[in-house]
This record gives sequence, C-alpha cells and structure tokens, in this order.
Amino acid sequence: MEQYEPDRLSPAQVAAMRRSLRNGRAALSRRSLLRAGTGGALAVGALGTLSACGIPAAKNTAGVSSEDHSAKEKEIAFSNWTEYMDVDDSGKHHPSLDAFTRRTGIKVKYTEDINDNVEFFGKIKPQLAAGQATGRDLICVTDWLAARLIRFGWVQKLDPSNLPNAFMNLSQQFRSPDWDPGRAYSYPWQGISTVIAYNKKALDGEEVKSVSDMLDNPKLKGRIGFLSEMRDSIGMTLLDMGKDPAKFSDDDYDAAIARLQKAVDQGQIRRFTGNDYTSDLTKGDLAACIAWAGDVVQLKADTPDVDFVIPDSGYMTSTDNLLIPNKARHKANAERLIDYYYEPKPAAELAAYINYVCPVDGVKAELAKIDEDAANNPLIIPDAAMAAKSHAFRSLSQKEETAYEEKFAKLTGA
Repeated sequence: MEQYEPDRLSPAQVAAMRRSLRNGRAALSRRSLLRAGTGGALAVGALGTLSACGIPAAKNTAGVSSEDHSAKEKEIAFSNWTEYMDVDDSGKHHPSLDAFTRRTGIKVKYTEDINDNVEFFGKIKPQLAAGQATGRDLICVTDWLAARLIRFGWVQKLDPSNLPNAFMNLSQQFRSPDWDPGRAYSYPWQGISTVIAYNKKALDGEEVKSVSDMLDNPKLKGRIGFLSEMRDSIGMTLLDMGKDPAKFSDDDYDAAIARLQKAVDQGQIRRFTGNDYTSDLTKGDLAACIAWAGDVVQLKADTPDVDFVIPDSGYMTSTDNLLIPNKARHKANAERLIDYYYEPKPAAELAAYINYVCPVDGVKAELAKIDEDAANNPLIIPDAAMAAKSHAFRSLSQKEETAYEEKFAKLTGA
C-alpha cells in the first residue's frame, strides 16, 4: 500500500475542484438539482485541509479492522450522497432500506452527509490517517477517491463469502477497474456515463455522431459544448482519436489538448460547462455537447428535441462506489447491505428513482414492473453493445494529475 502523505494541491487542481463544486458532477441533477446545496461552500473550505501538513502519516494501517460487532449489534452507519436513495412520497422513508431492515433486523443509520468527494475526504482523513474509526461502516465515493483510499490502505478488503449476489450479478463492464482489480475492496453503487447530447431543432439537419462531427463541422461553429471535468472531455476526445483512456501516454494527452485548443481558437467550442449545459441545450444555444447521461434521461423526458448518441469510438464511464473504512464496527453487516443491493428487486427500486447506470445484471425485468421506459433506456440499463463501448479513465499519479489539470485549466481558461 502507498504511504499516505499530506496532499499538496496545485492551483489548477484547486480550480478544478471548485468548478466541480459549483456546477460539475458534484451538482448533477437527479429529478432536480441534487448533490448541491450548502455543501459547496463547505467543500471549498475543505480544500485547505487537503494541503494541510498537520495530520500524521498513517502507519501500517492497511486493512485495519476493529473487532466486528455485527453479530451482537444489528446496525450499520451508512454515509451517502444527497438524494442518492429511493424515497417514498412522504420524503421521510427509504423503502428499499426499510425492506432490508425488516428482512435482516439490521437497522441502518443512513446519513446524507456527502456533498462532494473533496469535502468528505477532508472529514474522514484525520481519523483514517491516525488509524482511528470514522464512525461509519459504509461510505460511497467516486472512483478517483476510492482509488486513493485503497492506495493508502484506509479501507478493508471485502469478504467474498458475504457477497454472493454482488459477485454473481455485477455487470461485466464494472468488474475490474485498474484501481481495484477484481473488486477486492469496492462495489459500484451507480455508474455515471458521458455521452453526446444534441438538440435536433438546433442541428437543423446537420448530423452529429462523433466528437469529430462536433469539432470539425463549420456549420456548428460556436454551438458546441464540452465539459469542465477533465476526465470526461479529454476521455471522449482520446476515444475519438483512437486512443484508449485506460492506457494513454503523456503525448496522447497533449495531442487531445491540442485538438481541443484548435477548436477553441477557431470558435468552434462555445464554452466548457458544468451541468449548466442543460439550459443551453434545451434552448438550442448549444446544438450538441458532451453530457452526463443522468441529465439526458431527464432532458429527453421534458424536451422532445433533445436526444443523445453513443459514438462508435465509445464513451466514458465512472462509478460511485461502496467501501468499508478501516476500524468499521459492523463490517459483516455492511457487506450484507452491499450484497442486498445486488439483488435484482432492490437494485430495480433504486434504479427507478435515481435514473443512473445500474451496475446489476438481471435487473431489467424487475425494473420493467416499476417503470417500463426506464427498463428500456440504455442510459440506465445498457445493452451488451452499449456496455462494450464503455471506457474508464485510467488512474493518475499525483504528478500526472497536477500536470494534466494545469494543461486542462489553460485550455478552458479556468
């Protein structure tokens, strides 16, 4: 395991995180603007804690567990993102969690205290670095932070014997990320896909099926949008250039930057956006843009002119992931909850509410009983052909991330 050292963020990385907090994936909309709210201001303050030097390095903490009290204490403390769980009409109950408790007798202390990965990392890292309990048995964080926690040895290895459904039903496209081969430490909660969205009326007969169509068609000048999230925009550009985002080199990255810079200089790209592209797209100010599938599901329902395309070159996918921190008091109970959400029925209930990519195979039939349109939507249940086009951005070293974010910030003018 990599030894933890206090992070020192470059100005470009700080700027990138602030962009994410304002209007990036931290502010994605699920039926309304969710994952937003007061967390942004708090998280910006947390940026300072990421570069602080007063926290001691962890010593031999890889996979540290306290005595597991699951057998005697039928409870779990679960930290998740805001509005990332099914809710009943009263807004007070989570039906799938309630069903888990009725079946197992395990009570779930469910807390929506993750507004942003950076802020949350600032909350839990003092305890984890010191080898202390966080007070949480289960957390949900995005893949880059999950990779960091695993590298530092701050999460526990999962017991496969407690995860039969998860092992059996995990979709192939999510089975072996480079930061957690074989899913020894994590399981996906939901997938987040990056696609091309367009407004049919605004295209006025022009065709957009690829990033090249967006960048090279002069009739679309000034009406093309890319995302302010580096991994999404660069990843989609690398794919269009025939490069694998899981294996690219520094030269490949620089070539992708140069290609986008040319489009910026020529006025082809209108701007780099967070999820505020939704307004420009529905109004037709953007004819086409790189977009998040969760937004597109909602936009298509509200605006008939909005649709999406999966390029032949592929699309980018990231994940939010469940992990068990070191010193968790109820590890086996947490594993039972992970496994529960890999049963088709609970997974379908969750997918019907969230409308993001469900990582559970065999869920379609159950989802169709709740929402047939959702079950037939490839942005929620990818078919085999779409899943085969899914790509993940490779893990970055601290040095790479600093250099890449600086170059991307220069490109976007951040």
